[in-house]
Amino acid sequence: MVCTENRQIVIDDTTLRDGEQTAGVVFSKREKVTIARMLDSIGVGEIECGIPVMGKEEQESIRTLVDLGLNARLVTWNRALVHEIKASIDCGVQAVDISLSVSDQMIVHKLRKDREAVKEQLKVALGFAKQHNLYVSVGGEDASRADITFLVELMEITRALGGDRFRFCDTLGIMDPFTMFDKVSHLRQAVSEIDIEVHTHNDLGMATANAIAGIRAGAKFVNTTINGLGERAGNAALEEVVMGLKYACGIETGINSHRFREMSLFVAKASDRPLSVSKPVVGTGVFAHESGLHADGVIKDPHNYEGFDPAEVGLTRRIVVGKHSGAGGLIERYRSMGIVVDRKRADRLLEVTRVLSCARKRDLTNCELMAIHLGKESLPKAA
Repeated sequence: MVCTENRQIVIDDTTLRDGEQTAGVVFSKREKVTIARMLDSIGVGEIECGIPVMGKEEQESIRTLVDLGLNARLVTWNRALVHEIKASIDCGVQAVDISLSVSDQMIVHKLRKDREAVKEQLKVALGFAKQHNLYVSVGGEDASRADITFLVELMEITRALGGDRFRFCDTLGIMDPFTMFDKVSHLRQAVSEIDIEVHTHNDLGMATANAIAGIRAGAKFVNTTINGLGERAGNAALEEVVMGLKYACGIETGINSHRFREMSLFVAKASDRPLSVSKPVVGTGVFAHESGLHADGVIKDPHNYEGFDPAEVGLTRRIVVGKHSGAGGLIERYRSMGIVVDRKRADRLLEVTRVLSCARKRDLTNCELMAIHLGKESLPKAA
């Protein structure tokens, strides 16, 4: 957590709830414990840890997490229904998210109700939760499509009944950062007494940008998932939000990012969702340099082509030898292998490396580069 504009920015990671709602993803209890401990170890302030009403197995997993005694606050997700909140209380958590649909689209076409019914549902559920001394985030499902004046009404009810914050959800992932900023700014000004949380989905590829826009507009809490797991196209990725806030906005979150790569690999394996080479922040391609211009520039000074040190997220820099390589990159790659090659020889070897790379449609391995150095690989003779 860190103070910016007199606000502490709190990461509420929902890998264990919304992340596991990714179609086909199931975490074992052991995997949940490992993920929770990793999140806690890097300084994540809150962990949304599950949905108690799902049944005994889910409840047992949540109780196991509660018993870990983590520094992070554990939050469970519930519909705004008394029996679901009771299930959360029985799991031993002290904080809940109570979710209710807030757009007319969902109120009419999903719930078959009206706005008055939604307000009454909020009053009953929130009143019950506060009677049991719970910390409560009121989750506005589909808030991005809701009437802004109705959201203000719901926030006023939340404030009056002692709710702690309001979750603005872009449930369908259809917002742009400019609209997100405007709406969150409006809500913050209209009801300044309670905190705002932003929950963004990635259907249009803007989850991270929207999450950051919400924070810049005044939200104190932001939902993330490791690797951006989540319903459909996923949620805002923890690693992207943290590094985006730091390097694009100059906002420190207090999160230790050095385990990001390790965490991403663990969750990728546990979810059976392989990590893309080009995954922002933690993909190995983020710090891989092939083209002659870029490789030469990064060898001279990494700041020329790297926004931050790869070690900061648990990665290392790679000089790739392939079709677009230049002599400088080839010399550096051989140097990393313990082989000294001068510029004249590098120019000769470069012709071979480019031809082989094109023929094999990929970059070359150390073994292949050694073979070229030893003369075991050469240009094919003309017919």
